[in-house]
Amino acid sequence: MKVLVTGATGYIGGRLVPELLAAGHEVRCAARTPAKLDGRAWRDDVEVVAADLLDAASLGRAFAGVDVVYHLVHAMDGGGDFEARDRQAAENLRDAAAAAGVARIVYLGGLGAADGAPLSPHLRSRQEVGQVLASGPVPVTELRAAVILGSGSASFEMLRHLVEVLPVMVAPRWVDTRCQPIAIRDVLHHLVAVLEVEATAGQVLEIGGPDVLTYRELMATYAAVAGLRRRIVLPVPLLTPRLSSLWIGLVTPLPTGLARPLVDSLVNEVVVTDRRFETLVPYEPLPARQAIELALARVQDLDVATTWASAGWTGEAAPPRGATTGSSDAPAAQGDRPEDPQPEDPSWSGGTVFADVRTVTAAAPADVLFGTVTSLGGDAGWYSPRWMWELRGLIDKLVGGIGVRRGRRHPTQLALGEPVDFWRVEALDPPYLLRLRAEMRLPGEAWLEFRIAPAGDGSRLEQRARFHPRGLVGRLYWWVLAPFHRLIFPGMARRIAREAEARAVTAAARPR
Repeated sequence: MKVLVTGATGYIGGRLVPELLAAGHEVRCAARTPAKLDGRAWRDDVEVVAADLLDAASLGRAFAGVDVVYHLVHAMDGGGDFEARDRQAAENLRDAAAAAGVARIVYLGGLGAADGAPLSPHLRSRQEVGQVLASGPVPVTELRAAVILGSGSASFEMLRHLVEVLPVMVAPRWVDTRCQPIAIRDVLHHLVAVLEVEATAGQVLEIGGPDVLTYRELMATYAAVAGLRRRIVLPVPLLTPRLSSLWIGLVTPLPTGLARPLVDSLVNEVVVTDRRFETLVPYEPLPARQAIELALARVQDLDVATTWASAGWTGEAAPPRGATTGSSDAPAAQGDRPEDPQPEDPSWSGGTVFADVRTVTAAAPADVLFGTVTSLGGDAGWYSPRWMWELRGLIDKLVGGIGVRRGRRHPTQLALGEPVDFWRVEALDPPYLLRLRAEMRLPGEAWLEFRIAPAGDGSRLEQRARFHPRGLVGRLYWWVLAPFHRLIFPGMARRIAREAEARAVTAAARPR
């Protein structure tokens, strides 16, 4: 089919497009700012048109000639009056689809209150949008879901940051409200599958995973999967949704304006009560624990402010999934699963990462600079005060770690998966990239990465120390060490550059 995806720059839309392409559909994306899609791996495989659902006059070209329209635009961006904007967008989409002769609209909404309680403004708006779409002549397939488990989902990121930051939390009574979370890969499967089942047209269908959990139980599940100690949750009756959203805005990166409607919705019990979808589209969804495990199982470096990192690889035998060799430009390494972070995800998604980034230039070719970098560790040291590294290794030994005494196999040669002192080679792409993953005992995961690029007659080195903290202790660990980083890393980058320059001069002086 020829499919139009609105909201392709958003969380669901950006993940849905490659799934539709894989299913053989021809895809057109409508975006207010088409340039936002330029960096997507699938950009050359789709048609992109400029359109704004709040501007009815801009929709004609986008809707012309398509069979199906996916409505994935949502105005809950932290701004005011999202209900009115969502309503207007739905009306414009409904009318444009009817005028263009579209055969079906597919819409992802929100589950209602299973206990019959009044809906929160957020959930009420989601269901109103479905009603507006269905009031036109084009058949609508409305899928209703609760919490979506996947990196970038606002609900999941709120869950992640609350659990990781707070070992003890005071929470309102909504922590004991039941919900039925669903994995992002299952949501995407269902959105694509309904196109193949004609009986889903004109239907409102509820989707969810196999587990019905309270929010407290969901937080406990996340803590267990992430390797955190059991979180203590103290429910109190006095925390209003407004106070809760202010608190969430303080301890998580989510804007308070976005947290407020999410918290409001947690007051409502959202579980599947109508199981017709399971009959129309037979499928076995992932349990909540497995969905979280998948979302936390991959090491991904997206070159953005946040990075996805797992705690999985500490053994000696093989590198983790996501460890790479070969071309550093390979797009398949980024976001090839629905749970992985995507370029279109908001800046607060993907987990917290602290970074110390240093950039220097060297009057040396890239291969000479890379050779200097790959000689780090062992007897050569780290081009910074050796006693600091020895002290860190001693501390690691005292707490049961491997220390710094492993050294390295060869003074200049490295291979993927080899140990270097208390690091291990995770990515190796000569002469552009070396990434080392720490195997010392840490309250989190740490990497030391070197990226090299030609720069004029020489080359440029970008040195990155990155740390993905685990819980509050992990954040405190980074802040305590920050003064030492300022002593180590700037000088380390400069000395690497000087050593590379010296090697380049020596190489040039050798008789040919």
